Amino acid sequence: MNGLKATIWNRICTTVTDFYRRPLRRSARPYPSDKAMNPALDPISARLLRNSQPPGSLALMYHSVAPGSGTADWHYAVSMQRFRAQLDLLQGEGWRTCQLADMAGAALPPRSMVITFDDGYQDNFAAFEELAKRGMTASWFVVSRDIGALAAWQDSGSPQLPMLSAAQLREMQAGGMEIGAHSHTHRRLTQCDDTGLVSELTQSKATLENLLQRPVTSLAYPYGAHDDRVVAAARVAGYQTACTTRTGWAQAGNDPLQIRRLSIHADDSLSRFARKLAFADNAVDWLSLLNYAKRQLLARLRPARTP
Repeated sequence: MNGLKATIWNRICTTVTDFYRRPLRRSARPYPSDKAMNPALDPISARLLRNSQPPGSLALMYHSVAPGSGTADWHYAVSMQRFRAQLDLLQGEGWRTCQLADMAGAALPPRSMVITFDDGYQDNFAAFEELAKRGMTASWFVVSRDIGALAAWQDSGSPQLPMLSAAQLREMQAGGMEIGAHSHTHRRLTQCDDTGLVSELTQSKATLENLLQRPVTSLAYPYGAHDDRVVAAARVAGYQTACTTRTGWAQAGNDPLQIRRLSIHADDSLSRFARKLAFADNAVDWLSLLNYAKRQLLARLRPARTP
């Protein structure tokens, strides 16, 4: 069934997408081919990614990076083996990593990528080492109250994982990584009163600045929860860039305090990961591809406008 589905979709995409009419762009590096994890891209996802022409930059959102391979137990954890395969893919396709602070000004060129980590779990230190080994950078957003302790906030289904220590955060910063704020206690900022909102934003910033001995100007809203009041408070608190959980091209909204991100999950195959990059969207199942193909076909059938 999977083979038949791939054949049908390959024919559809060949007919209705512009990039299928061009020769397949050769990747800078080969894709990983570990059969045990089955990371090989299906033909459709490979063409979508390799022949796409991204109009802007992207930001990826990770949380936990679990040791080992396969599918991690928690939806927001990615196994280290899958994380490495994803980095292989990014490097092979010519994506350049930068930091969230770099999005404070003008739009970054296409194939610019910010890799972000929310919360500040201790298992992220291995991800830092993997990135540093490759000459890549990333941005971490840390719950300042829980540095060096267990994650104290309570979410349904979320494990209470140990957090990065102060020494690890300093080492990561010295290794070229950006350390930003993720509030002080991981509260949903839209539910805070004005006093609580200011406290969450300023206390987190001050704690990290005291720890790192440098300005902290980047923020990720816990749960992605933000509105005009929260954005205004973040600006007053001194933040210059901030991440949401809205999907799309990172700088699509032209507001550096509302950067969009793609969420990377435990069960994302490499093909699904590739489609997320190609579409700048989390919704990349077969139905989404069908709707995309339909829009492309209708656009071709629509009569050209006369001047």
